[in-house]
Amino acid sequence: MIVLDTNILIEILKGNEKTIKKVHSFSEELVISSISVMELYYGAINKAELKKLEKFVSIFKIKDLDESISITSTHLIKTYAKSHNLDIPDSLIASTALVLESKIFTYNIKDFRYIDGLELIEF
Repeated sequence: MIVLDTNILIEILKGNEKTIKKVHSFSEELVISSISVMELYYGAINKAELKKLEKFVSIFKIKDLDESISITSTHLIKTYAKSHNLDIPDSLIASTALVLESKIFTYNIKDFRYIDGLELIEF
């Protein structure tokens, strides 16, 4: 299983061929955090774009937040927020990958590389 970070989803939506090709090269199941869904919806400029985003995210398995993700995220915030500026959305996305024992594909390696046990896929 591979968790796709929000920035990867944005690049797919922009039509970035390199990103699309890389994502298609994965044999593992692709998952997105419900946090990424919220980030995409929040960035929609109007209701028409929101409808397109709803259709787009429906092609992925969406992992909703649960108790394990919340507990893991709280631990990450306590451990890394002050030392590495880990923010809440990134902690929740990282926690999703940790709980699922999955890799995470992101363009923002710097946002996650210091998290113990998190396996990153670099482009």
